[in-house]
Amino acid sequence: MDFNVYLLATDPNNACRDVIHSRDTHLKIRVFCLDNEQFDPDSNEIQLYGYAGKKLYAFETIGIMAEDALDVVSAIRWYAEYIDFPQMEILPDDPRQGNHIAV
Repeated sequence: MDFNVYLLATDPNNACRDVIHSRDTHLKIRVFCLDNEQFDPDSNEIQLYGYAGKKLYAFETIGIMAEDALDVVSAIRWYAEYIDFPQMEILPDDPRQGNHIAV
């Protein structure tokens, strides 16, 4: 069984602006803290959402390639472990009222 290795790029000026990178593929995912910042989904990318306690995150791919689409959930699960919230439920739609986006 193959295991992807993920790396994290952080913004020193914004603790919520992480980017997850796959070491072995082209997959990149931008992380948004929806409690702290505006998020305008890109219709050409995949967006998923997750709660870590009461904090809501949005995850959006960057330049997604078809062969990397299946690894998006495993990258988000890795990030959930990284932030010490392995039980994060990954949601397909924005759970905030009136913000449902089709993926």
